[in-house]
Amino acid sequence: MTCTYCGCRMGEAEHRCRRCGRTPDDALMPGAVVHGALAPQVRFAPEETAIPAGRTAPGSHSGVQARLFQDEIASNLIQFPARAATRRRRAAEATTETESKPRIRRARPAPVNQGNLDFRPVSKTKPRTLATTVDAVIHCDDPVAARLHRAIAAAFDWSMVAIGYGLFLTVFRVAGGAFALNRINLLVMAGALGLVAFAYGAVWVIAGCETAGMHWTGLRLITFSGFPPEPKQRVLRFVGSCLSFCTVVGLVWSLWDEESLAWQDHISGTFPTALASGTRVFHRR
Repeated sequence: MTCTYCGCRMGEAEHRCRRCGRTPDDALMPGAVVHGALAPQVRFAPEETAIPAGRTAPGSHSGVQARLFQDEIASNLIQFPARAATRRRRAAEATTETESKPRIRRARPAPVNQGNLDFRPVSKTKPRTLATTVDAVIHCDDPVAARLHRAIAAAFDWSMVAIGYGLFLTVFRVAGGAFALNRINLLVMAGALGLVAFAYGAVWVIAGCETAGMHWTGLRLITFSGFPPEPKQRVLRFVGSCLSFCTVVGLVWSLWDEESLAWQDHISGTFPTALASGTRVFHRR
């Protein structure tokens, strides 16, 4: 026995199909379409029960698979060709253009005014020597200011110190102080003079510039290499100046030094020189 709904064979003792669960008496509704696994399937009949072409068995239904999707809805997406196809098309076009138009090689223009980089090591310059064949301490071309030129700048600075000391004594006198010439008062007055001089020099060190006497005489401080001095070098020069003035030997040292340098010059590595050639009022003989 064959199920009229799904075409599955049934045994003689079976009243329902094991696949679709229907009885042999059930009939399909007119116009019904079944999808999926329950759809009618075409099965081949044995040779003794084969039906000639163009005929259908009574009560049977031809197996037709319905469409899974309805008519496609018009889409707004624009289909682009695949990337690989686009690359192959561009490569084919480039090959065609290359074959049709031979490549013309143009000569490169010669470089105009191209400089050469000099990587050769710089030759070491010999140290500058003095008349006594001793290596000079100063390595720049600026000359050391003449002794008289430096003395005039120092005299101007000490005159400023004297003016400040005079103002100190005037204020002390106006405040009711008395000037008794004894040992203690003389020590106090000498200490006040040294304190005023120290404060005068410290002001210019903190300001980072030359003293008023050097400005007035047209002098400037530079290092032995010809560069402006650093704050540390200015402090060392101030300490060396105090040491030279207290011992006096440091000031007299410049009379025998071949480059006219005092102790403060050697200690700080700086020396005074004229601002320009026109400001060199005093020259060495």
